[in-house]
Amino acid sequence: MNITRREAIKLSLAGGGVLLSPFGFPSIASAQLSPQILRFQLPFKVPPVLKPQRSDDTTDYYEIKIQKSAIEILPGLKTEIWGYNGISPGPTIRQRGGKRSEGGRFSKVRFINQLDRDAQGRLINHVIHLHGMASLPQYDGYAIDYIPPQYFKDYIYPNDRAATLWYHDHTLDFTSRNVYMGLAGMYIVEDEYELNLPLPKGDYDVPLIIQDKRLAKDGSLIFDDNNQRSVYGDVILVNGVPWPQMQVANRKYRFRVLNASASRNYRLILSQKPDAQTSGERLIVIGSDAGLLDAPVELVAPLQGLQIGMAERYDIVIDFSKYPIGSQVYLRNVGFSGTIDNDVRTHAIIRFDVVRQEQDDSIIPNQLRPVESLRDKPIARTRNFRFERNNGQWKINNLTWDSQRVDANPQPGDVEIWELVNPGSGWVHPVHIHLVDLQLLDRNGLPPRPYERGWKDVFLVGEFETVRVIAQFRSRDQRDIKGKFMMHCHNLVHEDHAMMTQFEVGQGGPDPVTTAPALPISQIAAL
Repeated sequence: MNITRREAIKLSLAGGGVLLSPFGFPSIASAQLSPQILRFQLPFKVPPVLKPQRSDDTTDYYEIKIQKSAIEILPGLKTEIWGYNGISPGPTIRQRGGKRSEGGRFSKVRFINQLDRDAQGRLINHVIHLHGMASLPQYDGYAIDYIPPQYFKDYIYPNDRAATLWYHDHTLDFTSRNVYMGLAGMYIVEDEYELNLPLPKGDYDVPLIIQDKRLAKDGSLIFDDNNQRSVYGDVILVNGVPWPQMQVANRKYRFRVLNASASRNYRLILSQKPDAQTSGERLIVIGSDAGLLDAPVELVAPLQGLQIGMAERYDIVIDFSKYPIGSQVYLRNVGFSGTIDNDVRTHAIIRFDVVRQEQDDSIIPNQLRPVESLRDKPIARTRNFRFERNNGQWKINNLTWDSQRVDANPQPGDVEIWELVNPGSGWVHPVHIHLVDLQLLDRNGLPPRPYERGWKDVFLVGEFETVRVIAQFRSRDQRDIKGKFMMHCHNLVHEDHAMMTQFEVGQGGPDPVTTAPALPISQIAAL
């Protein structure tokens, strides 16, 4: 009898047996399943917005404590998480950015590590990376720039352009575990230009942080990286809530979607049926990792689902005005090649219940924000980076992470093309390049998807795929920044073992570890 892989997974779920994936390690179907709960019963939550402790003429000052806490993820069970201010996801920072003459401000964020030790008795070091920010090297979250327990560090962020960013742990060898335990939060920068657009605002501009987890019968988190390959869960959380239901008005909402999963990719569609693989519903994409697109992109399910790899962000608009009061609309994950999905549990994400009527003065403009093309600028050079697994290790150009080695040295202001190559199958690699915002030129010579044509900092490199990207090595506000920065796969297990390298812009930049080291809590002064 011939059965499909999907049928095999279903049989494994039904029988509780072990199923090996085509790549020789246990699939998620073979692992212990999380306790069963009914989907779409728990109310949607929005992470709290963090208020600055104080502000002056140029800067807002924030403080975040990195803490262990026990929270209720599954009803009736307590789960230990490691969270920013003891919650997961952490509090959202909403900051005014852009030109200083137009109200743009700096942020100074103090992170205090109160985590102590893990279950094996090891100190839990921490590193903060504000993903997508053009930070100086000493504030970028270099993987060995540790904040030990009972230490703190102040990070300064320029907020150089409007975008949906996120902050998360970046500790060498332990990023996947630390983020999985809860260390992630959203950071939103808005500027005068974007605020003047008639897009949904205020309560109708909503973070959607998607993660997958696996929990034991006692509620504890199960971290299993499948022999250093990937971490997959069977409970989908949105803003920390499993399969929530959100009550909405019959109007437009802007959702800032972040894939904060350690290893899972998603392909998102909108549907009026909870388990449908096909649908004629529409998502409208207005922004990608590093800001608004030039024009909105309408996706009609199922053929035009929104692929979102680990660490990618997309801003979408859903117009609920077309649905009568009492309607239910589902955001679903239908998966794609190179991912592993549990058919029963990981395809549903969130249900929207249209419960009230409201006036809506928001509009999706035909022109959002002009995107300056880098294609016509003089190209200094082209580089090639291969992402593959051999001899049991994840490698870039057949090398693993070495803090003493620099694999590219662009000069400030140079424009370069980087070829990101995945020569095999079974894995997709979401490649994150620090410091710069980039543009996607092509995939295997074909044009990028319409929603990938803006500024980005993560690029999903599929099976047997070469993705060409272009960058100018300075910040978007034209600051020349020198120093060392990382590039890595954002499947966090791959990053930890050790698919990461570094490049250095120019020469003589500040050392990312010694320039602004963490200090003991005993030396804390007022912000």
